[in-house]
Amino acid sequence: MGISIARSVSESVKPPRTYYLKYPFGHAMGEAFNRPQQKQIFLDCLKILETATEPGKIFDSQYRWKRHKFE
Repeated sequence: MGISIARSVSESVKPPRTYYLKYPFGHAMGEAFNRPQQKQIFLDCLKILETATEPGKIFDSQYRWKRHKFE
């Protein structure tokens, strides 16, 4: 399971499964000290691991940097 913030790199490398977030470099797991956000991203990755059936698929996150509330 890879977490990517550079979709073009993930498309080139073709890891087994990737969770793509439109976040700035250095923040693949979310904003610093935003534990609810980081936890949700981690839980999303676990869900992908449980449900992914197609190798090489890139799953797009619905979250946008500093636009979603996490609790």
